[in-house]
Parts: sequence; structure tokens; C-alpha cells
Amino acid sequence: MPARVIAYHLIVTAYGFWLPNDPRGSWSDFVRSWELARFGPATKTDEKRSLARKPHDAALRRAAKLALARPPVDFTGLQARAISRGFADYAARSGCLLFACAILPSHSHLVVGRHTCSIEMVARLLKGAATTRLLQEGLHPFADQPYANGRLPTPWAHNEWSCFLDSASDIIRAVKYVEGNPLKERKRAQRWGFVKSFHPDLLRHL
Repeated sequence: MPARVIAYHLIVTAYGFWLPNDPRGSWSDFVRSWELARFGPATKTDEKRSLARKPHDAALRRAAKLALARPPVDFTGLQARAISRGFADYAARSGCLLFACAILPSHSHLVVGRHTCSIEMVARLLKGAATTRLLQEGLHPFADQPYANGRLPTPWAHNEWSCFLDSASDIIRAVKYVEGNPLKERKRAQRWGFVKSFHPDLLRHL
């Protein structure tokens, strides 16, 4: 019998952080932008481990980013705070359990308990709630770059990365990794009120 998934390590990325044709691999099936397509097709991979340290052509990756329609998003501290409020709004409305969260300038790590929605839907709803908060607080990074119809471009990448967690030890390890992520980027540790401390007894509710 396959192991029962009880949680996920989820990464949602800002626009421009990880391109669909990144030479290290990506989670995209195709390249939407003609300008980016000049640098090759989508590099779809099912790899569940981080690809960040994989050897690659860094110059090619930088050149592709210069072809983006808009500069890559790099969230400020104020924007990160708004994103956290969006995540909190979603967690409160949905009952989704978030066991860890690290909001960094170009991406966010979360440990998410299994929910009634798929993890892909949870990722979309988290990003949507965060975007709503950015708009409400006047902090949307593309506020001055609306489309012709008045809508704003999303500040997020279209896809997400998620890894299945099927044991308490997996969750504890993922929580520790996520909590340590800001320190790896030489930032302060993060403590968010919407994050629920994990305890194995919670598995009865997942």
C-alpha cells in the first residue's frame, strides 16, 4: 500500500525567480513568453529535491531573465508582512493547517497539512490571498504596470513546487528546514501567528 500523505513542503515563487526553461529544470510544461522561448523549451522535471545547487549555465539563466516582460519580483519587508497577512486570512477561512512558513524576497516556503483541496489548489489560493492583501495595502509590485483591461500582472510564478510528507518525522524535518531558511539568507528568524506548532497528536486530524 502506498504511504498516506499527511502534509506537504510547499514552495511558491515570485515572478521571475525560477523560469520555465531554467537549465537546472523547472515545474512547467511549456514556455508562455515568446521572448523566453528563444532560450529553449520548458525543462519539465518531476524531481522533488531542490534544484538550486545543481550545476548549470548561470550566464544563460541571467540572459533569459533580462528577456522577461517585467523585472523579477523581489518582495520588500513591508510586502512580506502583507503576504503573511494574506496567508493568515486563507488559513483562518479554510481551516488549512500551516506548520511552518518562511517568506523570503523571491519565494516562500511552507509546511502545509493535508487539506480538502489539492496542494496545487492550496498554493493558488495562498497566492491569491497574498495578492489581495498586497492590493489592499497599496503594495502590489506591479501597481503601476496594469494590462490594457486594467488588471495587474500577477507577482507570482504560475506553478509551485511541493514534496509529499508521510510521517511525523518528515514533517518535523521539513519544519526545521523551513524555519532555518531565513537564517541561510542572512535574515532574521521568522515567527508568524498563523503558524501552528506541529505535534504528532495532530495527525489524527489530517
